Amino acid sequence: MEKMMIKGSRLTRLQRGFTSLPIDLPGTQFNRAIRGSRQLREEIKNIVTQRRIHLSTRKVDEDVDGLDILSSLIMDTSSDGQGLSDSEIASKLYGVIVSGYDTFSSTLAAIVMCLAELPHVYDAVLKEQRQIAESKAAGELLNWADIQKMKYSWSVACEVMRLLPPNSGTFREATSDFVYEGYLIPKGMKLKWSVHSTHKNPEHFPDPEKFDPSRFDGQGPPPYSFVPFGGGPRMCPGKEYSRLKMLVFMHNVVTRYRWEKVFPDEKFVWNPALVSTKGLPIRVFPHNKSQSN
Repeated sequence: MEKMMIKGSRLTRLQRGFTSLPIDLPGTQFNRAIRGSRQLREEIKNIVTQRRIHLSTRKVDEDVDGLDILSSLIMDTSSDGQGLSDSEIASKLYGVIVSGYDTFSSTLAAIVMCLAELPHVYDAVLKEQRQIAESKAAGELLNWADIQKMKYSWSVACEVMRLLPPNSGTFREATSDFVYEGYLIPKGMKLKWSVHSTHKNPEHFPDPEKFDPSRFDGQGPPPYSFVPFGGGPRMCPGKEYSRLKMLVFMHNVVTRYRWEKVFPDEKFVWNPALVSTKGLPIRVFPHNKSQSN
């Protein structure tokens, strides 16, 4: 079966295009983003076509449980029996891929940085992940039950997202007039909301600049004080998928390697998404080996 492999360079072009001046002239970032978007859509459309051919060869009585999102979109039909075209499916998958690329990659980089800077946190994550690895048979893959055991690792990931959220905030439009702390906010006014207003609020997170995964023990922080995925009806639908990918990444990397930052003082900034100032180069040391990769 075909594999869905999308080049990161295309996604990087799109990322830069989002924040560039909207000038569609050859050589501009905006123009490169548009071309990258077209190329990415065509790549996805080709994958959809290949998967449709594969599904057409399935036996009628073959079990359909466990289908991935691509197969589900192909097989789904509306009340009139019509299905989505390859172009429509490609557009939906395009949105999923692009929306999850920047935030997820920057969060993984932030996790790598924090584990490099905090050896005691790294050691605790390694201990938890080694216990899970030792419970598996040779060659056995992680399963959902293993993910549920990664409680400390997920607390670490949450603390990373609290201190270094992938997005610094967002704009919202007031849908009606209201008063906030004595100020009248008129309908239609654009409001800038920052995650730092809650993520670093000492009322909810004492000593807010300190890295402390124990904040997420038990029931965790108060509702709507920690919102890297939003909240309420607008919560990110990819929250659980992101959690799964983060923990699988942490398991596979931590159980194999230890690492250190090439530039010890390197930091992350929002521009507008979270990025490292120097690309976060690291030196990697495989476990049980004296020589680094």
